[in-house]
Amino acid sequence: MDTEGTHDARHTAPQPSGRAHRTEPTVPRPAAPPTAPPPPSAPPAVPAAPTLPPTAGPGAPEPPVLSWLRMPRPAAAPGVWTYGHRPRPAEEPDRVPGRQLVSGAVISFLCGWLLWSLLWNGYLGDYWLLPLLFFTPDSWREAGGDQMNYVWAAYIYDGLVLALLVVIFGRLGRWPELARRLFGPVFRRLRTPAAAPRPQPASDPAEWPELRAHGAPDAAEKLAAEARAGRMNDVDVARIERAWRSVRSGKNSLATFTDTVLRHGAAACAHPSGRRDLPRRTAAHDLLAHQVRIGTAADHPRNPYQHRGVGCALEPGVLGTSLLAVGPAGSGKTTRVVKPVVESMCLQALAGQCAVIAVGPAGSDLGPDEAFDVVVRVGRPDPDCDLDLYGGTTDPDEAAGILAEALVGDLADQLPGGDSRRAATALAQLLGPFRAAHDRFPTVPELRALLDAAPEAITALRTALEEAEAPTLLRELDARARQAERPGDAAVLLADRLALLDRPAFSAFFDPTGRTRQVSLHALDHPLRVRIELPERGHAEASRILARLVLAQFTECAVARSDRSLFACLVLDEAGHTITAEALRGLQRLRSANAGVVLTLRSFDDVPDALRGTLLGTVGCRMAFAGVTTWDGARFAEVWGKEWVETRDVTDRQIIAESAAGKAFHIFRHLVTGKAATAKAVTVRTVERERWSASDLANSVPAGHAVLSVTSVTGESAPPVLVDLRP
Repeated sequence: MDTEGTHDARHTAPQPSGRAHRTEPTVPRPAAPPTAPPPPSAPPAVPAAPTLPPTAGPGAPEPPVLSWLRMPRPAAAPGVWTYGHRPRPAEEPDRVPGRQLVSGAVISFLCGWLLWSLLWNGYLGDYWLLPLLFFTPDSWREAGGDQMNYVWAAYIYDGLVLALLVVIFGRLGRWPELARRLFGPVFRRLRTPAAAPRPQPASDPAEWPELRAHGAPDAAEKLAAEARAGRMNDVDVARIERAWRSVRSGKNSLATFTDTVLRHGAAACAHPSGRRDLPRRTAAHDLLAHQVRIGTAADHPRNPYQHRGVGCALEPGVLGTSLLAVGPAGSGKTTRVVKPVVESMCLQALAGQCAVIAVGPAGSDLGPDEAFDVVVRVGRPDPDCDLDLYGGTTDPDEAAGILAEALVGDLADQLPGGDSRRAATALAQLLGPFRAAHDRFPTVPELRALLDAAPEAITALRTALEEAEAPTLLRELDARARQAERPGDAAVLLADRLALLDRPAFSAFFDPTGRTRQVSLHALDHPLRVRIELPERGHAEASRILARLVLAQFTECAVARSDRSLFACLVLDEAGHTITAEALRGLQRLRSANAGVVLTLRSFDDVPDALRGTLLGTVGCRMAFAGVTTWDGARFAEVWGKEWVETRDVTDRQIIAESAAGKAFHIFRHLVTGKAATAKAVTVRTVERERWSASDLANSVPAGHAVLSVTSVTGESAPPVLVDLRP
């Protein structure tokens, strides 16, 4: 139970030289395995807290993992950061600008003080004292009378008049609203206790109540002690919770789980690499909610009121519908979205919850090498690991379909029939006989020679099939020879595209003979962390072929998994010229396979015009960055649709005062409110308006921002929201 089954890496040894018969997918070991597991670090709170020492005295503060575990995570709309989330009030208040509040309050105070001074000093006469004279007896004011009563009555009367002036001018100057806005947060903080009371053990997540309630009290006590001592981090919590779910589902036994936890503590059920955290983190993560925070929804009129000011996050629940991000170079696609998502997937892989494949051009910042188990640098000399050209499959038809999609998927209109099925058939007629004869698939030079119908290659393959007594496959080879004589044969185009991979820079790659370790996407049922660097500089067309190859292998292997408990994520940075009709059909199948793809584009010009609308309709999460063109913005505006909004048309008519008192009142009102006395005619209408128009997306999205809409795998969606991606 040390690794809970899903954490084990099977068949990790390199294949022997010569013929390699692979019936199981190979899972490569980490590129740089540590000599000893690194010490756990504290979970990144918001803001991140430093790691505490393993032991702490009675008066020392609690380890951050305890407060992280106890932080409430209320249910919220998709894409909302739930860590400590506080829903906003149901209705938006009619807020007055702060500057107007302060100026109105100051002016009304000065006017009230001026009026009180005039009354107190008698400049306005004694008319304001008539109520006092009316309600007090004359004997109080006569000589020899009880004049002290009159003095106290005068004080009380002055106080009442002053209070009346405060009420009148306070309402005119909105003093109560200004006080609530200035001192309300202070009073709320004073009412909040300095430290929240610790929850009862039965409801305290730090005490692992579910384990105690279902027969594992010893394991719960061990884990609680580890957390209190500061020897546990958020990755440990998420990893052990996944192992516990496997026990609850019946995949593993309770006794084995308890024994593993008692022996290893917080390090139980570790990842095959032995790591319990990444070397460093650049984003805020919440592994209990499986979320990574990418920004904050801006306080913008176009944003729905409930989303303004809340954190925005991505998680497998929304990435399972796939994400498309479009924006020019330098808009922040890689640094502010792709890198945090890759980092989150790597953390979840360490917790045994995810398998991630990150693909990008060489030099793109997708994370340090230490954050991955395998780093494949295609085109670099002396590679440590290789990429399997055939995706680890042993089925020639499946390998032919994947390879045909990679080679000519973007040129389907140039093939007979308008798709890549003819190309897949031509490849299958060669891959099947070659595998039967040599117990492996051909290398790139061998396959190119067969596609070119080189006499030596065809004769050698025919001889090997005759020796193996495979008449059926001989007929396949004969059919390929007949089709090669016809004009417009797909093998000619396949050979031309395959020649892009038959270059000296790639001579050490794509070797199926077993001499090198190869990454196979058939191992997506393991918590893999793989980064693939493509040789974009100098081999741009080859990089696009390899990107289509990885995308085709991922969509095929993710759907074919027997165990879909792990979320499989492919991050394809700079996915231009990789989107094909077959790739879109594969993306549509991922939603039900607990898998998703993150794609970035500089512009829709990198996608065939006939596929642009289908691409936006296939993905559930769409992101438009600052700097998109109006042509690209029009695509987003169309897919986001329109909404019914209430518009108010206000017509002002200035009121002309005729009397001197009326004019004085209008002047006073203008000084206090800053507005002239008018009569307003308000017309309220409900109209249909685009959520975000093409012009708004192209001209109104500030730098460092993006408009994001998400859809969960359950079908729940959120409207497009302007997100501030800056840290």
